[in-house]
Amino acid sequence: MFVRNAWYCAGWDNEFSQGRDAIIPRKIANERLVLWRRPSGPVVAYEDRCPHRQAALSLGRKEGDSLRCLYHGMRYDAADGKCVEIPGQSTIPDKACLRPYPVVEKNNWIWVWMGDPAKADPGLIPYSVGPSNPDFNIKTSKMQVDTNYRWEISNLADLSHITWIHPNTVGGSLQYTTAKAKHQVFDRGMKTEFWVRNCEPAGAARHLFPPEARFDICFKITHTIPCTWVLHYRMFTAGTKTEGESDGQLLLDTWSSQAVTPRDEDSVDYYYAWGASRATDFPGASDMLVQ
Repeated sequence: MFVRNAWYCAGWDNEFSQGRDAIIPRKIANERLVLWRRPSGPVVAYEDRCPHRQAALSLGRKEGDSLRCLYHGMRYDAADGKCVEIPGQSTIPDKACLRPYPVVEKNNWIWVWMGDPAKADPGLIPYSVGPSNPDFNIKTSKMQVDTNYRWEISNLADLSHITWIHPNTVGGSLQYTTAKAKHQVFDRGMKTEFWVRNCEPAGAARHLFPPEARFDICFKITHTIPCTWVLHYRMFTAGTKTEGESDGQLLLDTWSSQAVTPRDEDSVDYYYAWGASRATDFPGASDMLVQ
């Protein structure tokens, strides 16, 4: 089961170049799509299926502002998906057209609406921080995970596991297990905030500090339907306050934007980024975060 009337991330914008071979197949919510960037700039998305003999258009060829199927040579216009050429005949049936999907490019992510096109409201695209944000040094990556997307989402919704699963990266302290999270539900998601105070540094950065170093760490998370997770992660020197904003010195101010896009019931494409603010970044820090 998948949410249809929602925006799904189809990848980072740098995957969709003007290159000859940048014809990108995607499987989102069990539907096969083909995406490519038009010469004029916008990315388009259509069903990855030629209506003639069901061949995969992602195996086709770019020709100016159109895409040609390489099974029988039918050519489709990128603007509206209509067939504009059938080799060997002059008549083009009205039904020789591709099913379109609304596409929006925002914050370096390519978003595809998988439901009713009339309901594709760009205002519903979740907030994120991408590498084009001038105030942050954001690094990106992606991976495929062989699991149902609901397991991945439930994993992100409860970070008490990072003590045990991620001791050498973002976790490592028992205090994550007992942190008291505050949750706020909104129309299409949930906001979560919790502090871990006077704790040792995360496993990935422990070698950078003396053994006695202690910090206040803040997690502010926005979790949006169907599967976008954005973290504002900040680290301070350990202060004296036990509630509210830390009174320690801000050492690191970062954003991590993550999109879990279901391919089908058993696998997801996971697009993620992390990076520090220009004001708190130092050489190699943002690279360490995304690694």
